Amino acid sequence: MSFIFRAAQSAECADADRVLRAAFTPYMHRLGREIPADYYKWLPASIERGDVFLAEKDGRIVGVAATERRKAELFLDRLAVDPAQQGTGLGRWLLQRLDEVACERGDRTVSLVTAEMMHHLVKLYGSHGFEIVHRGPPDHGRDAHTRVHMVKRL
Repeated sequence: MSFIFRAAQSAECADADRVLRAAFTPYMHRLGREIPADYYKWLPASIERGDVFLAEKDGRIVGVAATERRKAELFLDRLAVDPAQQGTGLGRWLLQRLDEVACERGDRTVSLVTAEMMHHLVKLYGSHGFEIVHRGPPDHGRDAHTRVHMVKRL
């Protein structure tokens, strides 16, 4: 694979937003929701903290991993792959790079939350070593679709 993995820079916020929106629009539609204009307003601050990572191919941003540092844990808040790159293995490749980031930081786990109805995502994460540790309604209450909380021990 000819991807480059690196931390996002402030000037790349619009590119990261573009990939996030393109990747998450179908997800949100399945949840019966739309992505509001200000949905990613947290992105610039997250990039400044060094919590957003990018996959680049041929000078173009094609993947985004937005994370959050927690005590001894890397929380994967969003994993987005440009629709033109979906099915290429980029998502798995990004997960491997995030494992490396977590290990370098001394984290013991990587965790995430996804919608239970997104079977392909639950399967992807499970094949990468994540285990379901909890199922329940979303914390935000904006929809009633069950979420799965998954953890991978490093």
